[in-house]
Amino acid sequence: MLPEYCFPVSENACENGRCVRRRNSMASVTLKNVKKIYPFNGDDAKKKKKKKGEETTEKKVNLQITDKGVVAVQEFSLDIKDKEFIVLVGPSGCGKSTTLRMIAGLEEISEGELYIGDRLVNDVAPKDRDIAMVFQNYALYPHMTVYENMAFALKLRHAPKDEIDKKVKEAAEILDITQYLGRKPKALSGGQRQRVALGRALVRDPQVFLLDEPLGNLDAKLRDQVRYELKKIQTQLGVTTIYVTHDQTEAMTMADHIVLMKDGHIMQQGTPNDLYAHPNSLFVASFVGTPQINKLTCKVVEKGSSLAFQCGELLLSVPDDLTALMQQYKGKEVIVGLRPSELTLAPEGQGEIEGTVDSVEPLGDGFIVYLKAAGQMLVAKIAGGSTVIGKTISLNIEKGKFHIFDSQIGRAHV
Repeated sequence: MLPEYCFPVSENACENGRCVRRRNSMASVTLKNVKKIYPFNGDDAKKKKKKKGEETTEKKVNLQITDKGVVAVQEFSLDIKDKEFIVLVGPSGCGKSTTLRMIAGLEEISEGELYIGDRLVNDVAPKDRDIAMVFQNYALYPHMTVYENMAFALKLRHAPKDEIDKKVKEAAEILDITQYLGRKPKALSGGQRQRVALGRALVRDPQVFLLDEPLGNLDAKLRDQVRYELKKIQTQLGVTTIYVTHDQTEAMTMADHIVLMKDGHIMQQGTPNDLYAHPNSLFVASFVGTPQINKLTCKVVEKGSSLAFQCGELLLSVPDDLTALMQQYKGKEVIVGLRPSELTLAPEGQGEIEGTVDSVEPLGDGFIVYLKAAGQMLVAKIAGGSTVIGKTISLNIEKGKFHIFDSQIGRAHV
């Protein structure tokens, strides 16, 4: 349990018996049409000149390759509010770490504008941006003690010794690493080293925290613990935080606001619930949620006086709230998304879906069930009950939980 302390800053106050952080300046972060282009090297340029015909084809296949070079981040615009916890998430190579490094000043911005508060910082050196960055590999000095690692940045600023001592000790108490201040990094576990890296960032009292996959080197149990503590610290201190991860579970559990990226573009942004309940594309629906959403390619057909989704041999009734929308797709294909957690166990023979259990993953309080239903493979996350391989089970789809996507471009219809 972390102590309810406030880290010393320019101004503190007590509310309801506990210390809270107050800052004199807002620490919003604004990116306006920010783009990052990595120019071709000399060899690449020669190849382009020799194969002009192939260059045109390459552009059509991969829009990230232009005459100027490889575009890693494409016209990225985002407003991050003061004290907000933003998570940039997406598959490897989507541009999330590059975006973070541009905010930190470790990568030059090719086009666009970056503001921290009301200050344009495109050409401001990293040390003058009032930010602190925590990396996945901790980046601690092995020859220094924990205390010395945490105090190092303050010593470079020529801060008074008593101020350094106070800030380091209070940060150590917040992170529960006071007992390790005299040790060197090699004598610490991975989780303890990560806390030291966080403490080194805390003592600088930055306007913005930048964290690049800081939990990537931790085991699963420790990752859960540090994730909880990190979110708690951020809430206590009220510091604007931008967090990069490829782990959608981290994004869903920590973020006030998620930005999901792909190929340098923002695919969707919003609260974790927005992305889970209302994905705007098949990519978003597939990326967010564990297990992954079921995707069925279906034809909209008439079923008596109503409509149905014909998904191979599987026939699903179109819900009343979707009937008007699906009228225009009668005879056409759509992709129906069904989240595993929204498929519920029904009495035998009374569900909308009948399937034979192919495989089971016990969760302790339930099961992840893989079943064959009329030629389709489906995944369901079932709470309680008992399930055995080879058994036939019945499932219902929770009301209003159909996700419908265009079969050609993958955009959501509702």
